[in-house]
Amino acid sequence: MSAYAEGAFPMADPVSGELGWYCPDPRAVLAIDPNSCPPGTGSGLHVPRSLRRALNRGDVFVTTNRAFARVIRACAEPRVETENASAETWIDGRIIGLFAALHRAGHAHSVEAWSTDDRPPRLIGGVYGLAVGRVFAAESMFTKRSDAGKIALIALVRHLESRGFTLMDTQFVNPHVRRFGVVEIPSSVYLDHLSVSLGPVGWLGEAGLDVLHGKPPGAGDGSAADQGEG
Repeated sequence: MSAYAEGAFPMADPVSGELGWYCPDPRAVLAIDPNSCPPGTGSGLHVPRSLRRALNRGDVFVTTNRAFARVIRACAEPRVETENASAETWIDGRIIGLFAALHRAGHAHSVEAWSTDDRPPRLIGGVYGLAVGRVFAAESMFTKRSDAGKIALIALVRHLESRGFTLMDTQFVNPHVRRFGVVEIPSSVYLDHLSVSLGPVGWLGEAGLDVLHGKPPGAGDGSAADQGEG
């Protein structure tokens, strides 16, 4: 946590296996509360029209912290290389173990997208990261069905808004995250904002509800999605 509080994050080199700590300049961020962010951090989340339709279809529901281990392992799987993502993975067993411990301590969180077309519901997308005060460090995302990871990302941002977070750190920018409103700012600006954003922030509200979007099939009769690792 101390390294994240100073703006650094770990990545494992997929070739050498060396684990390094990075603090890129510029830094890619998404304003969660633009009024509380420094100038230049943008106007916040932009939801493309096609995703608005996907959100309203009702065939996906989104939860948080129901399947953290499954989400980070899915993010660690090799993927098809695109203009938005490399086929190589920087998440190895050491990083999985580190974040599993941070999750048990209540610092790391996952957001899961589930298909309502499957019984039991199938995990089709997700994102995970670390709460560092009122800044959320988004680490990685995966998708098993078109738009599922993006729906999880939108649900995450809306949840961060509701919990009083001010900024989401995406580390690097690519065309995929840029279309959601991610911008680059000088590392010094990010670190200054991070330094005044530290302090505990509750992840769930008093009711403790973990469904962030949509409705699980059979909600209320005990047949909702797999509860995962908690």
